[in-house]
Amino acid sequence: MKGRNYCPPKFTRRQFLDGLGAATVGAALDPGLTHSLLAGVPPAGLQPAFEEVAAARSKIDWTHVAGLSNEMYLPETVGPGCAFLDYDNDGWMDIYLVNSGACDFYTPSAPLRNALYRNNRDGTFTDVTEKARVPGNAYGMGVAVGDYDGDGFPDLYVTQYPNSILYHNNGDGTFTDVTATAGVAAPGWGTSAVWFDYDNDGRLDLFVCRFADFDRSKNIYCGNAQTKRRYYCKPNAYKPMASRLFHNNGDGTFTDISEKSGIARSLGKAWGVVAADIDNDGWMDLFVGNDTTPNFLFANRGKGRFEEVGALAGVAYSRFGGARSGMGVDASDYDQDGWIDLFVANVDHEAYSLYHNDKDDTFDDVSISSGIGAATTLMSGWGLKFFDYNNDGNIDLFLVNGHPDATIDEHQPGIHYLEPMMLFENNGTSWKNVSAESGVVFSKNIAGRGMALGDFDNDGAVDVLVTANDGPPLLLRNTAARQNHWLGIRLVGRKSNIDGVGAKIVYQSGDLKRHITKVGGGSYLSSHDPRIVVGLGQKTKLDWLEVHWPRPSEKIERFTALPIDRYITIVEGEGNWK
Repeated sequence: MKGRNYCPPKFTRRQFLDGLGAATVGAALDPGLTHSLLAGVPPAGLQPAFEEVAAARSKIDWTHVAGLSNEMYLPETVGPGCAFLDYDNDGWMDIYLVNSGACDFYTPSAPLRNALYRNNRDGTFTDVTEKARVPGNAYGMGVAVGDYDGDGFPDLYVTQYPNSILYHNNGDGTFTDVTATAGVAAPGWGTSAVWFDYDNDGRLDLFVCRFADFDRSKNIYCGNAQTKRRYYCKPNAYKPMASRLFHNNGDGTFTDISEKSGIARSLGKAWGVVAADIDNDGWMDLFVGNDTTPNFLFANRGKGRFEEVGALAGVAYSRFGGARSGMGVDASDYDQDGWIDLFVANVDHEAYSLYHNDKDDTFDDVSISSGIGAATTLMSGWGLKFFDYNNDGNIDLFLVNGHPDATIDEHQPGIHYLEPMMLFENNGTSWKNVSAESGVVFSKNIAGRGMALGDFDNDGAVDVLVTANDGPPLLLRNTAARQNHWLGIRLVGRKSNIDGVGAKIVYQSGDLKRHITKVGGGSYLSSHDPRIVVGLGQKTKLDWLEVHWPRPSEKIERFTALPIDRYITIVEGEGNWK
């Protein structure tokens, strides 16, 4: 059917090199360019797009501890996640980092905890975890941020093994563990989670990805029988499980409607999830990346019902018809045709997929024609996000990579556990791999996992936070967007959900007209700055901007005489900005 192609794609070595981007192709054809370009050194006079902020500068001295063992328990190698959030509502993005912890297969030699860092507004951060009371209490995986009770303060849902935890923000710099009262422990191995309003009642509901059926007693031996060398198992060695959907009752409690909604009928091994209205029917759908089982596209049919249509839509399998290792996912209308497109990252030799929405409930995998497929063939991807990194008005793509098997270098030639990040620039008609010219940080090989977007210094250039398995995080300051103009918008829903998830912003500046939809979640194990930054390029005036609020409101508010190069807040129904 349309959106599925089972014929192996054919492309020449020249086409493969084209897919790697102009800079990399140039280096391949001219060995003299190899050192400067592939080392992430931009051409003379060109400012790097991103610069790593040293821990000595940021004061973020936390490190993830995976608890790597000779038993090679699978959770050891797949975390952690991270988040940008303004927990104290001072207008500056703070940081939350997830660590591992005690469970049936791991007893830390020293106490481990997650970390909440308060933004000091001067480029530094202070660890306030103990005061805030958000350390985690199991083997941590990821984090989802959302104001589920609408009190104006963002709450934290931390996914863990063997149970997850909900921290309610008390509004005074502290949080309270309300998991038992709320009923959202979600026993099992939780991975990514997302807050979104599935039933359009104006309250944020919660979807929790669940990975395989796993505990210490079910750990499986995988390795080379002749050499006796043990490897981390591929997930196909484990049984799939159902993810969970929790309905927000509006009184601080949730009801597990996984069975009733149809979510539980589909068993998978879910890593990443993003919530977006895929078919423009006014209901938020879910795209879920599954590992060694088909990806899910849960189409929201209203009245609390979901239908899994991934295979029919053409996003469940590879172009060869096989299930891949879906990990990080995201959604955005990258070509501005009014329909949300999808992206999923996989492991080496599977290529990542850029799915173009064909407006008829099907998608085409355009990863090969875009060049992204060839460039990622030997990579393994986790955290990722669509965003306008240089504020020119076009949606770009940032990818975080790293192989899940820490021993892969020993038994798979040409594949590496530590891998570099990648940046693809969208010029409005095509994609270009600009990693090699975007800064030294793109030559750094890491065991990349989580990735969150957030403007931590409030300069309008959206920064990136990346986590590494069993290592310190990377805080990347965006320098590319400083050359262009912008407007940052914080949405506050009243009739619609308070976080404005599902809202669309449409704006025009001269001949530049764009729209951005606020999706729920996206990436891998991570959560993002809730504000939306709209890029204006070199234009110095914003003609008008509209906010299309999601259901149940569906109100459209239009604003003129707006400022630029600053952040504003728009509260639904007030008719003005502040």
